Amino acid sequence: MRSNPALRAKPHRGRIHPALRSFADECRETVVRLLAYVGALALIGLIVFYAANPLTDAAITAAAEPAARAGWSGAMRSHPAFAVSQIDLPGATASTEILRHPDGGRKDILRWALPGQPPVAEITLYRPGNEARAEVQGLPDIVADIAARLDPGGGGAAQPAGLIDSKFGTVALFDLGGRANRCFGFFKRIDEASLRISGWTCRGDSLPQRRAAAGCMLDRLVLLSAGGDTALAETFARAELRRQGCKDGQSQQDAGADWVLGAQNPRLRGTF
Repeated sequence: MRSNPALRAKPHRGRIHPALRSFADECRETVVRLLAYVGALALIGLIVFYAANPLTDAAITAAAEPAARAGWSGAMRSHPAFAVSQIDLPGATASTEILRHPDGGRKDILRWALPGQPPVAEITLYRPGNEARAEVQGLPDIVADIAARLDPGGGGAAQPAGLIDSKFGTVALFDLGGRANRCFGFFKRIDEASLRISGWTCRGDSLPQRRAAAGCMLDRLVLLSAGGDTALAETFARAELRRQGCKDGQSQQDAGADWVLGAQNPRLRGTF
């Protein structure tokens, strides 16, 4: 029986010529060698880059950690939480500045100034947040901060000026100096309400008047909004019950005996 030529030719069409197989193997080996060559070049490039720009621990930390959080900034949309009900400064303009810290702190700063002149009085109410843990809490630093707010670059040394009694309790006074009309600073820390009250006043011609002016600022300080802070609201409610009232103007000289017995040895009202 004769075989069919078409059947005999069919298997030959499915076979790959040895020359083509050899060419394919060479192409595959070339691609592998090319990839290895490119990888070696990349590795050499990384080594050269690292040698020229060493990645120090500081650089790693800077790349891994987020940018430092901003400090105090103005809170334009916040409403004032405190006010001084009355202050006898004819022609003076009152202003309020509210600062917030990303870690939760808030400062309400109340100032009074005559047109075209530096402020004559200021009071700051600070409700600290987590940022207070990193701040220096010593009394000398607080006094230095008050002096710097009063007279930046003045360099006047603050001196203790005794104590006064207020509706918030005993308040420390400091003779700040730095101006022809000497100014008094004050500071009061109320831990139960997480509140720090500080400020200064340049009102009054005599020592008793300047002391009485500081007492009047504190006596007339009122709470506008506690913002849901029960401890703060209770502190001001109790303070109002202890409020004795004060006198301004020339009568402060007579009222000085009610506020203090002497310049450096005050007689405080109430029982402690």
